[in-house]
Amino acid sequence: MTAITKGGNVGLPASAGRVRVEVSWSGGPGLDAAALLLAANGKVRSDADMVFYNQPNSTEGTVRHLGKQGNRDALAVDLAGMPAIIETVAVTASAEGAPFSQVSGLSVRVVDDGSGAELARFDVPPAATETAFVLGELYKRGGAWKFRAVGQGWASGLAGLATDYGISVDDSPAPAAPAQAAPVPAAPVQAPARPAGGSISMSKGVRLQKQLQNQPPAMINMVKKAGVSLEKKGLSEHRARVALCLDISASMTSLYRSGKVQQLCERVLGLAVQFDDDGACDVFTFGTGGYEEGPLDLRNYQGWIQQLLGRRPLEGGTNYNRAMEAVRRFYFPDSGGGPRNSPRSDNLPVYVMFVTDGQTTDQNGTRNQVMWSSYEPLFWQFMALGQSTKNVIPDPSYDETKHAFTQPPQGYAQQPPGYPSQQPPPQQPPRRRGLFGGGGGGGGGGFAARLAAMATGDFKFLEELDDMQGRFLDNADFFSVADPASLPDGQLYDLMMDEYPGWVAQAKQRGLLPPG
Repeated sequence: MTAITKGGNVGLPASAGRVRVEVSWSGGPGLDAAALLLAANGKVRSDADMVFYNQPNSTEGTVRHLGKQGNRDALAVDLAGMPAIIETVAVTASAEGAPFSQVSGLSVRVVDDGSGAELARFDVPPAATETAFVLGELYKRGGAWKFRAVGQGWASGLAGLATDYGISVDDSPAPAAPAQAAPVPAAPVQAPARPAGGSISMSKGVRLQKQLQNQPPAMINMVKKAGVSLEKKGLSEHRARVALCLDISASMTSLYRSGKVQQLCERVLGLAVQFDDDGACDVFTFGTGGYEEGPLDLRNYQGWIQQLLGRRPLEGGTNYNRAMEAVRRFYFPDSGGGPRNSPRSDNLPVYVMFVTDGQTTDQNGTRNQVMWSSYEPLFWQFMALGQSTKNVIPDPSYDETKHAFTQPPQGYAQQPPGYPSQQPPPQQPPRRRGLFGGGGGGGGGGFAARLAAMATGDFKFLEELDDMQGRFLDNADFFSVADPASLPDGQLYDLMMDEYPGWVAQAKQRGLLPPG
């Protein structure tokens, strides 16, 4: 039996030189796993002995933070290579702004990294007001490693727990970026060395600096531009999970081949790095069905679309409902992707960027998904690739260095976010040419033209979703663009953040998110 109770311990086989420690939970706020490398006195040698999201590797590399996937966070521990002075590795978890009384199904297990065999498992009893826990300890006795179930809580959070083990914590936030940002530097900024006797920071700014340390300048600049848009909206310290839903219908072929979808993925990842401590974006695709494709992050984003197309062929249909069902089932398993008619709260919202070039074949199912998800802390940002009455085109008056318009913008079906409307929007632009060469003006065109308009050029249904009545909260926004690569990064991020901040405020007022 590998299951142990609080206070119990189990020996680990000598063959398990490398183990993986997995912290999982079934509901409630998101958790962050961390590890503390302790000497015989029960204290760290220095601040470098804390491994967590802002410091993902120990000095010797024997403990690594692997990051979160859904409701699971993990650490890799090299027991065989552990420095002799380290006698205990304490495994901790902290909740995201909520007590552990709201966490359900919490457990920690130790797995042999080679064979995958479970070596120990501890199902943590329900807690009260604690916001951080030492879940268990890997410790040495007589030259052999064991695992002990601890289950001791702290009401002072991860910072308080870490301080008790000898960590010097600087939890002051990083300085906010000015609203009028200077031009973004091209070269990456190297993380400064921590001074002797200094402290570690748990702020977002330090996390970003570490995550971006080895990234190319283009990605660093993208993340910074996303940060400027968030700062303007008062969301510089906002945390959220980010999802990207990509249309894989055959009409998207040219956009995939041209690299424009890859570029869009990287831009959405820039936002995810700002929002999510793990710097990851969960990707879903949809054609005739809806599919989970796993995380897109700073380690795997280069060439990601090429790898996707190697395993996921484009399909001959477009079904929004299947994708939305998959998203809701992933983030809120209790829904099963189905009906919900009462509020369901969570500590972290989900921001979904939903990209398509055509109409759905299941409008009723899609309406239901938008309605049901309005009771969840989930926001849909629909972006259509084509023309609509909410079409946006790149504008030369948009100053990338200031994320602002320097003169009245031209060519918008509606005035862009942040710029007051001074004239009524122009008439609806002509539909773009469709898959079969139809679309475009007059009333003729026959069946092929009508089919083309339905497949790629008519987004009235998405406009309807944007304005749909009867929802618990207005949980969707919509705009269209003919060429996603043509918009400056800053302009795209401003569009993505047009209605989301207002939804966040309403979600807090209506109990879907914690207040404050």
